[in-house]
Amino acid sequence: MWKVLANDGLDPMGVQQLENLGHSVDTERKDLTQLTEVINDYDVLIVRSATKLRKDLIDKMDNVKLIIRAGVGLDNIDVKYAEDKGIRVHNTPTASSRSVAELAFAHIIGLYRFLPLSNRQMPVDGDQKFKALKKAYSKGRDIQGQKLGIIGLGRIGKELATLAFGAGMDVIAYDPWTEDNAVWVKIASQAVQVHIPLVTKNELLEKSDVISIHVPRADEPIIGSDEIQLCKKDVTLINTARGGCIDEDALLKGLDDGKIWGAGLDVFDNEPTPSKEILQHDRISLTPHIGASTQQAQKRIARIIVELIDKCFKDQ
Repeated sequence: MWKVLANDGLDPMGVQQLENLGHSVDTERKDLTQLTEVINDYDVLIVRSATKLRKDLIDKMDNVKLIIRAGVGLDNIDVKYAEDKGIRVHNTPTASSRSVAELAFAHIIGLYRFLPLSNRQMPVDGDQKFKALKKAYSKGRDIQGQKLGIIGLGRIGKELATLAFGAGMDVIAYDPWTEDNAVWVKIASQAVQVHIPLVTKNELLEKSDVISIHVPRADEPIIGSDEIQLCKKDVTLINTARGGCIDEDALLKGLDDGKIWGAGLDVFDNEPTPSKEILQHDRISLTPHIGASTQQAQKRIARIIVELIDKCFKDQ
């Protein structure tokens, strides 16, 4: 049987199921130095985004047979290098799509109704300045009828589109890598297929009231100062994909210039130490990279991981 290290944690259900299959599971977090020392005690390594698996560490993996990324992105793993050494690499791309989409949607609603700022100020001034705060936050927006532009129409982008359609938003998308623009929207007990218009990036920037990014890590920002200039005034920007997809300096300038209504960020440059300017800006809705962190998503991830390990073990 295999020894499994879940270095960034694993839902207890998954731990129990693996142990029921006869595997042993270690969930004690190890930093890079510790991981280097003990890596060959394990057959399987499970990581999230916190653990980086680069060539120097992979070179030490003489016993590891399987690496699993408990999540979607594989940018923290040198995948090809590991596979060239005969190590299988898998992720769990389907498990958390809905969860990330729901967080992006929550940021949109929160920003349109001033929830982040109101929740900061009400505990401090609500008892003394209630009427002033009520007046300050009385100019929110309905999302119904607003146009959502989705950059990256993969699983998460499509899940966000179904939420937006259900709330009465219009949706367009930019994704040069796909022609699959169909989503199923549930209405009561019925499911209706809707085709999302695919447009150019510039057209999306110019027409969208809200722009949400759902792409892998990019070598340069998807939205920088030039892109922000193309956007409508009072655009709202959402990033639950990867830090660096939005140029944070350009974002701050756009917010301060009044070009941008607000921004919802779950990911940041320089994680886990984001910029203080970003963290303290009153027009930014903030969450600490928790897109996939729901109870249901973690159980789905664990279930897929158990199936992967069981299949790979039986295939050896």
